[in-house]
Amino acid sequence: MFRVNLATTIACFAIAFSVANATLEASAGWPDDAFPVKTHDFGTVAVNSKTEFRFPIYNRYTQPMHLQTVRRSCGCTTPIIETSYIQPGQTGSILARFNTDTFRGKKGATLTVVVDKPYYGEVTLKVDGYIRSDMVFHPGAINFGTVKQGETSSKASRVLYAGRSDWDIADVRSNVPWLVPSKKLVSRTNGRAEYELMVAIREDAPTGPFENEIVVITNDTKRPAVPFRVSGTVESPLSISPQAIALGSLKPGQQVEKRLVVKGTVPFTIESITCKGWEVTFQKATAARPVHIVNATFMATEASGPQKVAVEITTAGQESVTAKAILTADVRVQ
Repeated sequence: MFRVNLATTIACFAIAFSVANATLEASAGWPDDAFPVKTHDFGTVAVNSKTEFRFPIYNRYTQPMHLQTVRRSCGCTTPIIETSYIQPGQTGSILARFNTDTFRGKKGATLTVVVDKPYYGEVTLKVDGYIRSDMVFHPGAINFGTVKQGETSSKASRVLYAGRSDWDIADVRSNVPWLVPSKKLVSRTNGRAEYELMVAIREDAPTGPFENEIVVITNDTKRPAVPFRVSGTVESPLSISPQAIALGSLKPGQQVEKRLVVKGTVPFTIESITCKGWEVTFQKATAARPVHIVNATFMATEASGPQKVAVEITTAGQESVTAKAILTADVRVQ
């Protein structure tokens, strides 16, 4: 009888200790600590402009997080759960979309995020912004889709204004050199103005997806800067996997073989693989195809010490292209 009671007592203590630990973990900043950003100011935006912000979420706990729902205090903002389940050590997001097509003036919303796993909790997010009623973007954003690296592309939007007769767009600015905006006055009459807003992608645009804003600068004394969203993906005609070729520690003259996967947008053959300070050998394929699996052998010739150098793969033919990966190694002379 004593043994049964003792076992029961121990079990009760274990349960109580486990619940206490869970309560302590849940109360120690849960779930606020998972949300590094809780407020965002959209600033001044135009009617119909695509205005969004992603609130990042990081699951620093040992169990998966589940975002059950998000409540909003105002219809001016639409919250969207982009990641319902977030695994331990992983990130997710909630998208806050400012409804510039239906609301005007100074607006703000409180977004209440309900988390029900591993523990129940609520987090408050806030957004604010000013939607000016006299200025309209049409369309509200520019999406370039997919653009091949090394090629140029341009798209346009219209800026419509109704108000002052002397209103003007003084400048348009970009925060990256390869995204080039420009403006042109199309018409002006009776306090109304229409501008064409052009955005061009230069040949030196980096590969990968991008989301940028250009800023339209007006001659308004209040709220002169108005952002405009530009997005797309710059696709490389040739890619190498892995991008980081790690050879580890080796001696001069020692050979290391690595398997590389080289992909192109059109069938191709490989003309050369080069790397400064290294001799690179591989078997050339005679048939052109969009994917090549290459067994390349690397041997340090002039390289010594810690290495972080570019490996360049160049295709054959008149319209050859080059892709780069990074080689890392530690070449030990002794």
